[in-house]
Amino acid sequence: MAAIQSKSARAGVIGLGYVGLPLAMTMARAGYRVTGFDIDPGKMVAIEAGKSYIEAVPDHILAGETAAGRFSATTDFSQLSDCDVIAICVPTPLTHHRDPDLSFVEKTCEKIAETLRPGQLIVLESTTYPGTTDEVMKPILEKSGLRSGEDFFIGYSPEREDPGNREFETSTIPKIVAGDGEAATGMMQAFYGAVVKTVVPVASTATAEAVKLTENIFRAVNIALVNELKVVYEAMGIDVWDVIDAAKTKPFGYMPFYPGPGLGGHCIPIDPFYLTWKSREYDQPTRFIELAGEINTAMPRHVITRLAEALDIKAGKALSRSKILILGLSYKKNVPDIRESPSLKLMEIILERGGDFDYYDPFVGEIPQTREYGHLRGRTSIEWNEVTIRSYDAVLVATDHDDVDYQALTEWSPLIIDTRNVFGRRAIAAEHIVKA
Repeated sequence: MAAIQSKSARAGVIGLGYVGLPLAMTMARAGYRVTGFDIDPGKMVAIEAGKSYIEAVPDHILAGETAAGRFSATTDFSQLSDCDVIAICVPTPLTHHRDPDLSFVEKTCEKIAETLRPGQLIVLESTTYPGTTDEVMKPILEKSGLRSGEDFFIGYSPEREDPGNREFETSTIPKIVAGDGEAATGMMQAFYGAVVKTVVPVASTATAEAVKLTENIFRAVNIALVNELKVVYEAMGIDVWDVIDAAKTKPFGYMPFYPGPGLGGHCIPIDPFYLTWKSREYDQPTRFIELAGEINTAMPRHVITRLAEALDIKAGKALSRSKILILGLSYKKNVPDIRESPSLKLMEIILERGGDFDYYDPFVGEIPQTREYGHLRGRTSIEWNEVTIRSYDAVLVATDHDDVDYQALTEWSPLIIDTRNVFGRRAIAAEHIVKA
């Protein structure tokens, strides 16, 4: 505790991705010496060159903290023994059967256990189901022969990152913290209290784990609601975006959520299924959450159905004989983040139905390797020009990046399918623009 309070403690961050690298920089800028750990040697090369691969971390911040000796990165996990506080920021995806895949957490804890020493604080930040810290993480670490709460300390503090949101950064987002016992909780509060502006302690690690799930389930359910309303109102000839814009003028009792081509990001499409899986252990149904998941999962196919209908009615062509330009690969506008992006699913469905596609995204020049869509790897963004865009049978707007000339697109493309109401928001109307 004294080392944490004096900031002489060394911190370690395992997983230098969208969560881990910003967290490591925040710790370093708070005055701690930080070692980042990752299995990807490419990240080490970038860090050594002072080049950030995460938008939330500018090059000058990364280079500055490295040059000052407050941050270093390595693939050598034996150096974990030098760290007094270790934060785990590794992926927690779903299996193909939508069950939690905690293999990254388990393997990381096994690595930590190899060098675990008395006095260390180990914190899990990865999103997971209630009970993971106590039921998964703790037993693995205690295989070292040391005991939580006596020899070492563990806690849970869920990450809260929002890529592209310039109003908040890691240090200004309130941090939920909980420890395994009073001593661990005290260490969590002391450490994170020195790193971020606001710390919010809760009763237990399971409570902290549930907080994270609740935040994202709230969003998933409400997005599912407007996605379903979109389909219903569409059948009635009512524009759901007009409805939402009018409804949000009510100053109380309403919060606007917007429909789209499907859910994307590292949390919202995944987190609800962590709770539905865990709830089976207690014989508790999660019908509401599961229904929301079904609605959101169905959105990409609904969009492609609308695309096929528009091609048939307005162009007299079948999707199987068409080439589509997908506008936007990232899951949200103005960021290069493609994790769980619905655009990838849209591409796959187009190929399934015999069509072909290219894409344009000013933030993502090439489709990288992904767990589910490896066959799409290597496709590159087209050049933005009139001749190229006129060569496509239709443009499907999947992500509404700001840095796009939508007026020119209206003039160049014979058919546009808009899943984000980007043209409506710009007061651009034309018969060949179809909302979906």
